[in-house]
Amino acid sequence: MAKTAEEMAKEQKEISVSEFFEKNKHLLGFDNPTKALLMAVKEACDNSLDACQDAGVLPDIAVKIKSLSEEKFRITVQDNGPGIVKEQIPRIFGKLLYGSKFHKRQQNRGQQGIGISAVLLYSQLTTGSPFRVWSKIASSKKVNYYELFINTLKNEPDIVKENILEDGLGEHGVKIEMELIGRYRKAQGPDDYLRQTSISNPFAKITYHAPDDTKVIFQRSSNELPKPPKEIKPHPYGVEFGILLRMLGLTKSKTLQSFLSNEFSSVGSETAKEICKTARLLDKKPQELTREEIEKLLNAMQKVKIQRPPLDCLSPIGKKELEKDLKKEYPNAELIVVETREPAVYRGSPFQIEIGIVYGGLPQDQQIEIVRIANRVPLLYQAGACATIEAAKDVDWKRYGLQQSANSLPFGPLVLVIHMCSTWVPFVSESKEAIAPYPEIVKEIKLAIQETSRELSRFLSGKRRAGAEKRRMQIFERYASPVIEAVSKLTEGDAKKIEKKFMELLSNRSKLNEFAKQESTEEKENENNTPGEQKEEKEEE
Repeated sequence: MAKTAEEMAKEQKEISVSEFFEKNKHLLGFDNPTKALLMAVKEACDNSLDACQDAGVLPDIAVKIKSLSEEKFRITVQDNGPGIVKEQIPRIFGKLLYGSKFHKRQQNRGQQGIGISAVLLYSQLTTGSPFRVWSKIASSKKVNYYELFINTLKNEPDIVKENILEDGLGEHGVKIEMELIGRYRKAQGPDDYLRQTSISNPFAKITYHAPDDTKVIFQRSSNELPKPPKEIKPHPYGVEFGILLRMLGLTKSKTLQSFLSNEFSSVGSETAKEICKTARLLDKKPQELTREEIEKLLNAMQKVKIQRPPLDCLSPIGKKELEKDLKKEYPNAELIVVETREPAVYRGSPFQIEIGIVYGGLPQDQQIEIVRIANRVPLLYQAGACATIEAAKDVDWKRYGLQQSANSLPFGPLVLVIHMCSTWVPFVSESKEAIAPYPEIVKEIKLAIQETSRELSRFLSGKRRAGAEKRRMQIFERYASPVIEAVSKLTEGDAKKIEKKFMELLSNRSKLNEFAKQESTEEKENENNTPGEQKEEKEEE
């Protein structure tokens, strides 16, 4: 039976964000039990690392996964961070889209305010068990304890139990515990995530108790926290019409020039004046602009040459620290090369690419392993949709000594670590599993790979030359006896003296080759790119 407009109007109602994600949990990465277990550990650890860094504390994180049945697990994560004040505990864990990072333009692990509350939502959806939280702050001797659910119709925390405990958690910190349906496996699971997190966060100590009762301690390789990133204002090249309209309505600036100088990064008084002049809006006030004038202002902001945004909003791992951690993680590697590109800008947001190459000590006959990291957080899924994979496939690896088929990753005993840090990482989905392959980002990753791969090419060339020389020396040694005997008969000389002279020649040849190899390496270290690389990289730039 057909419905009237009035009847249809009665069916319209507001949808709670919690209710939406309850029905669409796959959007947050909980689309299968294996990923669900990983996401729970990931979100909890990311929060702990962020809290410790913000408080200036070297992270000491304990992760324990206990198997309760074939598919049911209890996850416990405890940190030594600053703790959470009592009033904020229910909202932080029991309310989606609630957090402190969303409005800040600086490098952060998380921004949306969804992660840990989404874990609570999945936990109550699959097991019906409450989410348990213990929190202790430095100024208190007592521990606040909560058991929580989310009221999905209201997107509000539902407190089941609240208590104050006399001891626990050391001087300060947070401990959370949840039960959920999941599936444990080492590959693309908590084991891989924590191992890669240790690489990208060398200042953290992580103690991990796996479901199979194994215990792994990822020791910190650095006792210094990274320099904290600073918050920056939006850059004119990255602003859109709707955002500019809102900013103009909220500003306290009296003139348009002061608005541009006060509200945007990299805009001084002269640049602001030039923008207004280009837009022909020199004597206008921010609140008086019409939509047509805002359009002119926006176009002028894109035309005028403006310096790139400040880069102190970024916190890369660092060449020295990344190299140290890779040596710790891959002790049998023959070669480790690390490079950090100069920062670039995409849509007004600065970003920086770091690359690490680990060669040797791995299977020869399989595709290279790629470790993808964004803002120090490992990415384990949706690799095919990621900018890192697209860039790696686009590199001509044959030039650097590896086997490669068309439009695919190369084969060889190599691990490629790619880290992108930025004030805004364009993830392909809310679950933050892959970086969108925008051309500017793909280009920077490709250039960084090429930069590190030149050292790989030199190493493999030297290794091939050394192998060929070794085979020649073996041939000489194999036929030494009959040659010495023949020379002795032809010259009627003493065979022992001839043998001594022959071995001296071999020894001198070996020393000469070693000297030539060292000299060649030093020359190549001072060379510029090969002509082919120069042409290709010039085209990329």
